[in-house]
Amino acid sequence: MSILTAADFLSTEVRRHVEAAIGEAERLTSGEIRVHLEDQCPEDVLDHAAFLFSELGMQRTRERNGVLIYVSVADHGLAVLGDAGINAVVPAGFWNDVLDLLRNAFREGRHAEGLSAAVLRVGEKLAAHFPRRADDRDELPNTISTS
Repeated sequence: MSILTAADFLSTEVRRHVEAAIGEAERLTSGEIRVHLEDQCPEDVLDHAAFLFSELGMQRTRERNGVLIYVSVADHGLAVLGDAGINAVVPAGFWNDVLDLLRNAFREGRHAEGLSAAVLRVGEKLAAHFPRRADDRDELPNTISTS
């Protein structure tokens, strides 16, 4: 049995579907959403996701309201991290329902649906605190990144 890699986790069609969900979610908010897939997590999942958050430039948004959805494919690691702007206005555990949504969908093998639903949920949460502005521009790519 071979180990599933980040490159094989989502088909090209599914990637496009999730990336379209990112664009749709960002139409509601000035926030920025990224999805990052990795083969395996080499350390604590939250610590590593925080490292990647910085590496991906997620902290470079005008309102510091970027959110990273991180998936470590082979070892089933998941994290949802928000930047300082969003974390300053939300309660602890704010992202737990997104993690639960991902876990439940992944457990059932519904990777595409789970990621798309998680992205849309993050967009709703961001919109509640950071509604889209008239001068909003897309500050980060809407593509799924891998490493």
